[in-house]
Amino acid sequence: MGRRAGQTIPAWVPGRGGAAAGHHHVNGAAYAGIGSRATPQEVLAAMAAIAGRLARSGWVLRTGMSPGADEAFYRGALAAAGAVELYLPAPGFQERARLDGEEQRVTVLPRPSAPAYALAARSHPGWDRLPADQQDLLARDAHQVLGADLATPARLLVCWTHDGSLDGEGLLQDGTGQALRIAHTHAIPVLNLARAEHAATAGGRIEEELLDARDRRVARA
Repeated sequence: MGRRAGQTIPAWVPGRGGAAAGHHHVNGAAYAGIGSRATPQEVLAAMAAIAGRLARSGWVLRTGMSPGADEAFYRGALAAAGAVELYLPAPGFQERARLDGEEQRVTVLPRPSAPAYALAARSHPGWDRLPADQQDLLARDAHQVLGADLATPARLLVCWTHDGSLDGEGLLQDGTGQALRIAHTHAIPVLNLARAEHAATAGGRIEEELLDARDRRVARA
């Protein structure tokens, strides 16, 4: 189990200038937008565009504010007035990268919950050998995929890794690999933009997810 075994589930805190309104899924759909810190610039631009499109359709972004992919998704979603859930490894993480005027659009879980550390430990074979700050990062990855309560899986995970992985196998030094392993366990669809076929069909895949989400809303009505 992780080093935060006794930590209770932390409360949502507001984004800059906003109230802690919690996470509200406009159409009942959230997705995880994450990826390597070494994501190429052209892919970062694609991520921002994807985030904007999903935001305009009411999807909630879950990300972690790490440099590179996380920031691209964050900025793309906010540029389209989308809702964002930030899952941080510790309070103040990447504070300088946050945008002024987040207001009601961003809610923040400032540190992982104790159950997230336990889940992260089960998802990483070398957990006990990891330094504490790395455990913090990997524990927050569980929330990005499964939500604040670890019981609300994302409908889709969009990412970039150098190897185009869909299940995180072998990516033990990369937080995206941890998220992919958790997503794979929960049968969450993955769109890895390092794969040529995924990058080429990203628009169509996202359109399918949007239509599926719409059909689910109609069925519940």
